[in-house]
Amino acid sequence: MEMRATLGLGRWFGIPVAANIGVLVIILLIGSGLAFGVLPTQFPGWATPTYLLVGLVAGLLLVLSIVVHELAHALVARAKGVQIDGITLWLLGGVAQMRSEPTSPRDELQISAVGPLASLTLGLVFGLLAGAIALAGPAGAPVLATFGFVAWANVLLAVFNLLPAAPLDGGRVLRAALWWGTGDRGRAATIAARAGRGLGLVLIGVGLAQALFLPGIGGLWLALIGLFMVHAATAEGNQARLTTQLHGVRVHQVMSSTLVTAPPRATVAEFIDEVALHRPFSTYPLVDEHGRLTGLVTLNRIRAVPADQRTRTPLEQVACAPEDVPTTRPHEEVTELLPRLHGCGDGRAVVLDEAGRVVAVVSPGDISRLASAADLRSTDPYPPRGADLNRGP
Repeated sequence: MEMRATLGLGRWFGIPVAANIGVLVIILLIGSGLAFGVLPTQFPGWATPTYLLVGLVAGLLLVLSIVVHELAHALVARAKGVQIDGITLWLLGGVAQMRSEPTSPRDELQISAVGPLASLTLGLVFGLLAGAIALAGPAGAPVLATFGFVAWANVLLAVFNLLPAAPLDGGRVLRAALWWGTGDRGRAATIAARAGRGLGLVLIGVGLAQALFLPGIGGLWLALIGLFMVHAATAEGNQARLTTQLHGVRVHQVMSSTLVTAPPRATVAEFIDEVALHRPFSTYPLVDEHGRLTGLVTLNRIRAVPADQRTRTPLEQVACAPEDVPTTRPHEEVTELLPRLHGCGDGRAVVLDEAGRVVAVVSPGDISRLASAADLRSTDPYPPRGADLNRGP
């Protein structure tokens, strides 16, 4: 699932880290919950600013712990040859955005398990720090409370993430184990997704029951996590099903037969008048005089240009940079392309020939149409390699 980032937090070990407004919600919820609920009960007698400071610092340290958790995933994935777009923090935690999938169950197992291991390690470190602070006596109580909460939260994060249900890390571990044992990645992903939907429904039920009979927002938060799990697991199940349907299908079998390109130096106004108003597409490659890709412009990016600037704004100024555009070759398998269909190209990929010239565009609609056709077949659900789907019987 793609999360939109609104605040860049720099590059950590060469990996971009960003956050959206949901992170602020996490910090405020944790801070207020500790300051006005947990801390006054466990540490009575503190001044209100002390409670607030401990709550906010604990929230910030927990967010930092989530970054370390996701960074562990990203660094191991990068070491395994998986390209990492970045890490995004949001309302329910964080996600390391990977452009491709691990190529073996061993790699997937290692990538998945390292996140909970990092959280457990952080829990141990903060626990040891809390124990050392406790020896200092009452004067260190605020620091003890801060480190103690972060230690407990990291252990809880690790344990919860190890539950064998997608999209949790434990679901990835389950998928890797089943893939390793059966050799069938699609079936393994389907089972992990079903487990994720089941666990999500349980969390929704428990959360709603807690919200009805107990005070506080804990129940609603649990139900929200369950709802996210159901949604994410369903998406993963659909992705696994799509991958199975498209097994053996090559890019040339799904790519659009009509190619419309645009010159990089044409203005946005010229492009709208001469191309966009007369063509049924939402994405257009920009090419140089040799037919090589120089960018990709989408109607969504065109709409973002103010109307009074369109006559003097060239397309290349608003287009996706060529290095950010997913590219493929006609004979690549579609299942290998699927993980790369995201980013600024609005889910499109540009097809290049052996000389690097643009020959076609692949859209989600192209893939969906072929998947729907494959789903109608009662026998031999996979088209033969190199088959021409447009050829008559």
